[in-house]
Amino acid sequence: MTSSPQNPSPSLIAQTLQEWKALALLGAPILVAQLAQMANGVIDTMMAGHASARDLAAVGIGTGIWGPVLLFFIGVLSALQPLVSGHRGAENHARIMPVTWQGLYIACVGAILMAAILTHVRPIFVLLGLDAATTDIAQGYLDALAWGIPAVLLLNALRGLTDGMGHTRIIMVFCLISTILNLPFNYLFIFGFSLGDWHVAAMGGVGCGWATAASNWIAVIALLIYLNRNKDYKNFHLIGDWAKPDFAEIKHILQLGLPIGLAMFVEVSMFCAIALFLSPLGPNVIAGHQVVLNAVSLFFMVPLSLGMAITLRVSFLVGAEEHFKARLLARSAIFLGLGIACVNAPILFFGREFITTLYTTEPEVRSVAVQLFALAAFFQIADITQVTMINVLRGYKDTKVPMFIMLFSFWCVCLPLGYVLTFTNWLHEPMGAAGFWGALIVGLACAAALLSFRVFRFKSNH
Repeated sequence: MTSSPQNPSPSLIAQTLQEWKALALLGAPILVAQLAQMANGVIDTMMAGHASARDLAAVGIGTGIWGPVLLFFIGVLSALQPLVSGHRGAENHARIMPVTWQGLYIACVGAILMAAILTHVRPIFVLLGLDAATTDIAQGYLDALAWGIPAVLLLNALRGLTDGMGHTRIIMVFCLISTILNLPFNYLFIFGFSLGDWHVAAMGGVGCGWATAASNWIAVIALLIYLNRNKDYKNFHLIGDWAKPDFAEIKHILQLGLPIGLAMFVEVSMFCAIALFLSPLGPNVIAGHQVVLNAVSLFFMVPLSLGMAITLRVSFLVGAEEHFKARLLARSAIFLGLGIACVNAPILFFGREFITTLYTTEPEVRSVAVQLFALAAFFQIADITQVTMINVLRGYKDTKVPMFIMLFSFWCVCLPLGYVLTFTNWLHEPMGAAGFWGALIVGLACAAALLSFRVFRFKSNH
C-alpha cells in the first residue's frame, strides 16, 4: 500500500505548457535572427536590381551558389548548440569552453574551404551558359563575399556558445546589427562614394559582396567584445580559457554536425535542382516557382525557429537527466507543429492571389504562382512535421539516420517522382511545374512519417 504524495507533481498538461513556454522564450529571438539573416539576401537582390538587370541576375545566381554551401557549414557548426546545452544541463561547465574552441577551429577550416569553393566557381557559370559580363559580376560578387566567410562561420560557432547557454537573444541582436549595416554599405559600394580625397568607384552587384562581408565582420567583432565584457560570460573567457585542438572532440562534433549539414544541403539543393529541371518550361514558370519558393521560405522561418529551440531544450533536459520531460516535449512538439501548419496553410491557400500580387504583376507568372501556392498550402503539415521531428532527434544527438531519411525522401522519392509527373505521361498527363510541387507533398510526407516514427520509437542511451 502506498500513500499519495503530499506535493503531487504538476499534471501532464501543466508540464507540457511549461515546456512550451520555455520554447517560446528560446524560439522568439531565434525567429528574429533567422528573419534578419534572410533579409540580407533580400536587400542584396533588391538593391542590385536598382543597379541593372544584369547585376540583379548575377547576384541572384551568386546567391544560389553560396546559399546551399553556407547552409552546409552552418549545419555542421549547429552541432555545438546541443553539445553546449547538454553540458549546461549536466552542470558540466568545465567542458563548455573546450567544446566551443573546437567549434572555432572547425569554423576556421570551414572558412578556408568555403572561400576556396566560392572563388573558383567560374566553370559552373560557363556550363550554365552565362554571358561573359554576367559571369564576371557573379564571380566578382562571390570573390568579395568570400572575405566575409570567416566572420559568418565564426559568428555561427560562437552562436553554439550563446544559444547553448540559453541566451538566444544575443545572436538576434548581432544578426540585426549585420542586417542594418548591410543596407547603407550596399548603397555605398553598389553606387560608389567619395570621402575627402578618397574615392570608391561604383561596383554594381560586386559591391553587394563587399557590403555583406564588411557588415558580417563588424557584427562578429562586436560580438567578441560583448562576450568579453558581459557579466554572464565572465567565467567563459575565449582567451583565458583557450583550448588547444582536441582531435577526439573535433571528431565527435563532426560526427554530429556533418549529417546535419548534409541534411540541410540535401533539402536546399533539391529546390535548386527543381529550378534547373523547370528551366525548359520557360521563364514565366521559373519565375512563378521562385515567387512561391520565396514566400514559403519566409513562412517556414517560424517552424524552423521552433525546431531550433526544441533542439536546445531537449538537449538541455537530457543533459540534466530530466528524461521524462525530454520525452514529453519531444512527443508534444508535434502538436505545436500542427498548430503552426493550421495557421500557415489557410493563409497560403486563401491568400495566394494577394501574396502573388506582392511579387509580380505579370499575368503568366501570377497564374503559375497561384496554382503552386495551392499545392504549397497542402504540404504545410508534412513540411512542418518533418522539421519539428528532425530537430527533436538532433536534441537527442541522433543525426545520422535522419540524414539518410532526408536523402531518401528528397532525392529518391521527390525528385524522380517530380520529373515523372512534370514531363511524362507514365502516371498522369504532364503536369508542368505542379508536378514537382505535387511530388514535394509526397516527399515531405515520407520524411515526416519516417522521422515521426523514429521519434516515437527512439531510445536514448539513458
